Amino acid sequence: MTDADCVVIGAGVIGLAAARALAERGREVILLERERHFGMHTSSRNSEVIHAGIHYEPQSLKARMCVAGRELLYRYCAERGIDTLKCGKFTVATHAAQWPALEKIAKNARDSGVFDLEWLDAAEARQLEPALACFGALSSPSTGIIDSHAYMQSLLADAERGGASIAYGAAVTAMRPAQDGVEVFIGGEAAPALRARTVVNSAGLDAHRVAASIEGFPPHHIPKIFYGKGSYFGLIGKSPFARLIYPAPPSSGGHLGIHMTLDLSGAARFGPDLEWVDGVDYAVDPSRASHFSDAIRDYWPQLDAARLTPAYAGIRPKLSGPGEGARDFYISGPADHGVAGIVNLFGMESPGLTSSLALADYIAAMLVD
Repeated sequence: MTDADCVVIGAGVIGLAAARALAERGREVILLERERHFGMHTSSRNSEVIHAGIHYEPQSLKARMCVAGRELLYRYCAERGIDTLKCGKFTVATHAAQWPALEKIAKNARDSGVFDLEWLDAAEARQLEPALACFGALSSPSTGIIDSHAYMQSLLADAERGGASIAYGAAVTAMRPAQDGVEVFIGGEAAPALRARTVVNSAGLDAHRVAASIEGFPPHHIPKIFYGKGSYFGLIGKSPFARLIYPAPPSSGGHLGIHMTLDLSGAARFGPDLEWVDGVDYAVDPSRASHFSDAIRDYWPQLDAARLTPAYAGIRPKLSGPGEGARDFYISGPADHGVAGIVNLFGMESPGLTSSLALADYIAAMLVD
């Protein structure tokens, strides 16, 4: 049996950031990733947006980690030459009845420590974005986009410079609390195990299954996970907008609606929508284009639906299901569940990318305590 100081399960963006933070604090870190490469699921199948932190419940982990993480992320990327673009975002009310939804966002932003939002009437919004149809808009100048692959590559390089190592094709099948640590089995209990002093379960879509594999772990500390699939459609030709365009969020909560984002080349894409699924399937159904067209024409009536083309899809591990409001990140350590040496991360969806560096510091501090 091989002894290790700290094992991080899952090399998505949060697992990579946590491994980096722990390694830089002098911890010996082994990163276990079941896939052949880092970040192959939720971390690379998203909008690549750096969020300002305006949509999350004030004082929640999501709000605090997003606001702190945004500044850390912009600074980190500037220091390392990783491409970002602070292009800004308009959240739009297409008719007067949606204006209270924008006022709610503005109040939520202030309560969360975001003070740079700007109100625009229809004429002011169209002066900046002539293709936009709206009653008014709320501008978030600190919202941006990032090259998420380059960012994850940099996090891994930092972790490895700090002495961390990564093993691919290493699916954790079971764990067992042991004296002075946790035994981590890879490939079945008959296979050799790692004995780690601490384990961070950052397995994303599989975090609940990894937690359930821990011998004697209290099941009431493993939340139910819902898979929210989000498809994206690309736009053939030039983007009509220079900023990200978000509709006023639906009243049902848990989803921000089909918005328009940009990549760093300036190409436009629309999504995600929300489809509840039972498993991981990244195929994009071309027939969903009609649903996308209807939603997009609310704020861009000139859309030619023939310009929409299926792009990609992602799956979000959500803690709330159909008809329920969004829930906060759920990070639990020994003080919560009573099992020494284990930190579980559940529901790590948006704004996980933006929050990753702040979350890594938060996790590292839990392990110190």
